[in-house]
Amino acid sequence: MILLTFPFISNIIKITGRRVLMSKMDYKAAGVDIDAGDRLVEMIKPLVRATFRKEVATDIGGFGGLFRFDPKKYKDPILVSGTDGVGTKLKIAFMMDKHDTVGIDLVAMSVNDVVVQGAEPLLFLDYFATGKLNVEKAADVIKGIAAGCREAGCALIGGETAEMPSFYSEGEYDIAGFAVGVVDREKLIDGSQIKAGDKIIGLASTGLHSNGYSLARKVFFDHLRLKVDSFIDEFDCTVGEELLKPTRIYVKTVLGLMKDFEIKGIAHITGGGITENLPRVLPEGYQAIIKKESWDVLPVFKYIQKNGNIDIDEMYRDFNMGIGMILVAPDAEIERIKTKAEELGERAYVIGEIKKGESRVVYV
Repeated sequence: MILLTFPFISNIIKITGRRVLMSKMDYKAAGVDIDAGDRLVEMIKPLVRATFRKEVATDIGGFGGLFRFDPKKYKDPILVSGTDGVGTKLKIAFMMDKHDTVGIDLVAMSVNDVVVQGAEPLLFLDYFATGKLNVEKAADVIKGIAAGCREAGCALIGGETAEMPSFYSEGEYDIAGFAVGVVDREKLIDGSQIKAGDKIIGLASTGLHSNGYSLARKVFFDHLRLKVDSFIDEFDCTVGEELLKPTRIYVKTVLGLMKDFEIKGIAHITGGGITENLPRVLPEGYQAIIKKESWDVLPVFKYIQKNGNIDIDEMYRDFNMGIGMILVAPDAEIERIKTKAEELGERAYVIGEIKKGESRVVYV
């Protein structure tokens, strides 16, 4: 007779020949609580329904989300998709035990990528994975996702909650998001019409947004030995409050500007900063001349650079440096675009121009 013990079962299993005698098992004993998942669905139903557009043709609980796309509204519609996560910004949420804003970040990262093509975000789906489902914590995350969807004007039509025992550290989770939008081919923004003499407008960020957190955490917590509740005078708030500021969603501003002006190219300034992201929309043979002193660099970036002893070129390659979205437009319209963006609630700056040359960013 052989005696085997398993960590998740208090009983001893006896194996005698072909016969196995053991106490009854279920999914909950293995670490997956189906009832908790059902409670979560009930908690988030009103949040999700509040994001629905008239085109939504489904309710919560189906196998797939249904969206009634009306092609008659477009001459030649093109669907634009985007997917992203929040990265190690989640570590700040874990440290603060505050989870109702990272969902906004999740939506922002995908819908901002979609709108740079000139597309209106239509729908969003999320993925939430954890080792042991905490219903209240997960509901807070989805509360933020729903808030982000409402701000972007897209419907949260589905998602997945995955409970995977022993896969994640206790109390931690990961999230991913998926957005789909639509644009008429004739209104597609791809940067191909950019030419020398066009001007560059930068829309201010709220802070780090959702990129550069591995380096930021290294400076704040490993090098300076600060805590999330350490108050920083330059920020007028704690470290945690500064680092958890939600990513700005630029969808309504960009779509509003597109109605009245010619926008030739748009870049979402995420990981890689202006240095890596702006060239992605430049045609071959054109470069962006960026004037560093033309906008207000937020205190958090100055603090990280000074206390981390980070080279300025590295800062512009790792962080957004206070500019979350960049638009390229004709010189003749640039001041009116800036004024309109400010009317729409943005802090907008004319930060540079386009010249002929190697496709890259040149800082002056």
